[in-house]
Amino acid sequence: MTIQISDIEAQLETLRQEAQSAITTAGTLERLEELRVGYLGKKGQLSQVLGSMGKLSPADRPRIGAMANEVKEAVQTDLDSKRTALQAAQIQAKLESETLDVTMPGVYRPQGRIHPLNGMIDRVVDIFVGLGYTVATGPEMESDYYNFEALNTPPDHPARDMQDTFYLPDGNLLRTHTSSVQIRYMEKHEPPIRIVSPGRVYRRDTVDATHAAVFHQIELLAIDEGLTFTDLKGTLKEFLQQMFGADLPIRFRASYFPFTEPSAEVDVQWQGKWLEVLGCGMVDPNVLKMVGYDPEKYTGFAAGFGVERFAMVLHQIDDIRRVYNSDLRFLQQF
Repeated sequence: MTIQISDIEAQLETLRQEAQSAITTAGTLERLEELRVGYLGKKGQLSQVLGSMGKLSPADRPRIGAMANEVKEAVQTDLDSKRTALQAAQIQAKLESETLDVTMPGVYRPQGRIHPLNGMIDRVVDIFVGLGYTVATGPEMESDYYNFEALNTPPDHPARDMQDTFYLPDGNLLRTHTSSVQIRYMEKHEPPIRIVSPGRVYRRDTVDATHAAVFHQIELLAIDEGLTFTDLKGTLKEFLQQMFGADLPIRFRASYFPFTEPSAEVDVQWQGKWLEVLGCGMVDPNVLKMVGYDPEKYTGFAAGFGVERFAMVLHQIDDIRRVYNSDLRFLQQF
């Protein structure tokens, strides 16, 4: 059965008009893609129309082929134009919805601040790192050996009464000072050693304006050949002057600590009064022996102080509990 060429021409013209109308009214890129597949896809309407070309006479086929190409190009041109328009409209709508009015006031978000204790630790560590010290840390749960025995404090030593300790059911304890870090570090390193060890410590103190059961300490340790008490005094003087200011009167008073001999308390004259700020001393030879150092060859010095005490003095804080209450009115001052 032969199909008239006029029938196929009419179908192609109808297809072109329908496609043009449908493309013009398409509102989304998704709908436009559906139309492209429906008209120009492998199983689209144009392919269906061209499928009947085989029933035409050979003389008529070139004419229909040329017309089909014209329809295809026209439809493709309409699709491309509409796609460009839809994309432009989509971008414009997005720009309008995301427009930022730079004249409007910004949304206030509170600025974070470094906690006064963290700021004090950073300040101290910066000073000692500048003096050539290395930061060392250790566990907060300790054994009796590292917290007491290795620091020249055997079980029956009266110095244990100086610190009321939190003991755990397994026989361990919460460290009462960061001196335990010194032992662990010396066990793993050979002299010369210069370390500063900040950290949290625990004691069964009654909480009041100047005491807390949980607080922070920073300790320093130096071990080398030929170190003397003069080196200790010079180091602490430089540190305290950087913390409190130059030309600060400093005095050393004889004291006692089980892991240093001789030992001393250090005072500074602050706002017209003598203020105790830290304890120090030369490392006891027994401590050196516990870690395998030869006390005939090496000497060393150590010092330690409470971070909270320094923060209270330098920031004029009247109650230690304020630094733990998370009161933004207080913390925003720093």
